[in-house]
Amino acid sequence: MRMKALLCLATVALLAGCSTTNQLNGTGQQVRIVDTKPDAQCQFLGEITGSQSNWLSSSETSSSRDGATNDLRNKAAAMGGNVIYGATGVGETFWSGFAPLDTKVSGQVYKCAN
Repeated sequence: MRMKALLCLATVALLAGCSTTNQLNGTGQQVRIVDTKPDAQCQFLGEITGSQSNWLSSSETSSSRDGATNDLRNKAAAMGGNVIYGATGVGETFWSGFAPLDTKVSGQVYKCAN
């Protein structure tokens, strides 16, 4: 009986850990997502992809898109960037219909003076 209770408790803890949404850190909050390509004064740092696990929900939701965007902004800040241009969701693959895959958002990272 004790073993069954421990197993149930461990399973609940594992599932709760898998369902968290990526949160913005302090520097990630400073990163802006823009629709207009930054001007020549901005330095292009590279392309990145942020992701959010869909393991529990098995589908993309606004929460998973927000989590992927938060991950994208946190990664851009870690690279030294403060602007993301052209942020788009990565399309579904053949396997998406069979297994819950991560929601992904990608974009170009820039470091701009303003």
